Amino acid sequence: MHIGLIGGIGPAATISYYKRLTDAMRSLGAPLELTIVNTEASTLLANNKAGNKEAQARIYANLVGRLKAAGAECVAITSLGGHFCFEETVPLSSLPLVSAVSPLDAFFVAQGLDTVGLLGTGVVMRTQLYGQLEHTAAVVPQDIDGVGTAYTDMALAGTCTDAQRAFFIEEGCKLIDAGAQAVVLAGTDLNLAFDGRDVGYEVIDALDIHVDVLVALATGRATLSDHSVGGSA
Repeated sequence: MHIGLIGGIGPAATISYYKRLTDAMRSLGAPLELTIVNTEASTLLANNKAGNKEAQARIYANLVGRLKAAGAECVAITSLGGHFCFEETVPLSSLPLVSAVSPLDAFFVAQGLDTVGLLGTGVVMRTQLYGQLEHTAAVVPQDIDGVGTAYTDMALAGTCTDAQRAFFIEEGCKLIDAGAQAVVLAGTDLNLAFDGRDVGYEVIDALDIHVDVLVALATGRATLSDHSVGGSA
């Protein structure tokens, strides 16, 4: 299956998706059909902050149309924060949308996790991942706005300073102290901060779970009917 990605939100997250998809497909000895379109991170963040779901959904729908014209058969948004208008995009999309959020709850259950900590954008943390954790409790930072702002600053810059890295790792530690069994990187740009480091507690990268779904679709080991998707074929 030809995978389409809406990228640029932010650039580091797009690079992570591309690298992990290509690495996974190469390890399987399978070719990857992939097209990426770029959207503007600052526009998305402004729409996110203002709650302009319909405006961002229209932007996504236009990008999906371009991906369809390039031969893509399904589309993924390379940002959990960017999923804030997922439901609004579904009826406008000319291709099926493969959610990065819907597989997470089942994954946590399969891992035997009752409670997870969330780090990401303010909306992701405040809504506890858009209210889609039905079987898993979530712990969020006390200073959601502060963590969300720090995340946005890092995502827009596409780099992580030592001070930012120390801040996010410490916030994750606080989530563990508050009862989380693992900390979920619920913002794809957090790879810049954690980058596979041993931080003294379990870290789950939501990006990996989404990529596993996309690899299964790309290789034909799964079909769109196996996953929670929206949009039109």
